[in-house]
Amino acid sequence: MALRVVQVNFKARNEIALGNFWARALEWEISSEAPGVMNIEPPNFTWPEPTALSIDVVRVPDPQTVAYRAHLDLATTSLEHQAKLIERLVSLGATHVDIGQCDVPWAVMSDPEGNLFCVLEPRAIYKDTGPIAAVVVHCQKPQTLGKFWDQATDWSLIESDTDFVSLRSAAGVGPYLEFLRADAPIRSTGRMHLDLKPYAGNDQAAEVARLIGLGAREIDLGQGQVSWVCMSDPEGNDFCVLVAG
Repeated sequence: MALRVVQVNFKARNEIALGNFWARALEWEISSEAPGVMNIEPPNFTWPEPTALSIDVVRVPDPQTVAYRAHLDLATTSLEHQAKLIERLVSLGATHVDIGQCDVPWAVMSDPEGNLFCVLEPRAIYKDTGPIAAVVVHCQKPQTLGKFWDQATDWSLIESDTDFVSLRSAAGVGPYLEFLRADAPIRSTGRMHLDLKPYAGNDQAAEVARLIGLGAREIDLGQGQVSWVCMSDPEGNDFCVLVAG
């Protein structure tokens, strides 16, 4: 058994405004599957498939304070592309952020609701990922979390050392999932998490039980009666297990 990594989920105060920002930032299409939910996907995208992680923006009554536990890295193809993308993102409502990064070749920014993201300089490893290069998670033990996510999902371990671990779809397409060692424990939660989905014919409850055996736990976020299961990984990063299909 294994789970597909299918989408990034943002909690938002204003799902329409934030959804429109990310749709225009990525040059993707936007739709709404239900009131309070905005879906952002590449043009002609058949969900779910590993070539991209779609984005769901969900309105919640009072989102938690933004934390830098996880963020998106955006890919660029040249320094000119990077500069133009940063300029366009600012025009859409993004802002530059100083988190003590000093002199680095990438830009640290935040979206209109304060979610951190980075616009990377061109890197050969991300040349075929699409606009989202990676989902980056700051953690204390990258190798431990990398092992958990490698076993939890159908993604493959690409690189692993004490400070950095990366995974990618076994098909070798789409963005990376990266774990980066943080200097201090991260106790706060953010407003971004991953959604996982069992393959058709697999059992959601069995997958949840398997994840618990790997070190995850079920959590109550006040979600009430919903079809998905809210969980956290061994370092407390939230994620959801959707119904199979």
